[in-house]
Amino acid sequence: MSSYSIGQAAGLLGVSAETVRRWADAGRLPVRRTADGARSFDGATLAAFAKARAGDPRPQPPAGNGTATSVRNSFVGIVTAVRLDDVAAQVEIQSGPHRVVSVVTRESVEELGIEVGVSVIARVKSTEVYVDLP
Repeated sequence: MSSYSIGQAAGLLGVSAETVRRWADAGRLPVRRTADGARSFDGATLAAFAKARAGDPRPQPPAGNGTATSVRNSFVGIVTAVRLDDVAAQVEIQSGPHRVVSVVTRESVEELGIEVGVSVIARVKSTEVYVDLP
């Protein structure tokens, strides 16, 4: 099971570490203490919290982890759902107020260890995207 520090949780939620501290102190975001007294957030709980507050748009931190890439549309987020089929998998990611859904191979999900509560970066690259209303 994934767990996150205050700073990591803040980055995934798109808020400051102080905001995460206030939420934890107020009981809005469940927290546990490690043996050395540091705050730790369970990945699945953090994913549920991120999904619940998705309707509250806030600016997002710059995406990425320093990886060199030509992809410009990156969404740092937390996995909120994984649906596995025999060959394919649907991965749902909450990136601040944005919900990103991706269909990938089951093998990729298993090799990367993608599960609810895991921090990921969704990268979108397309030359054209059309959205039309009927």
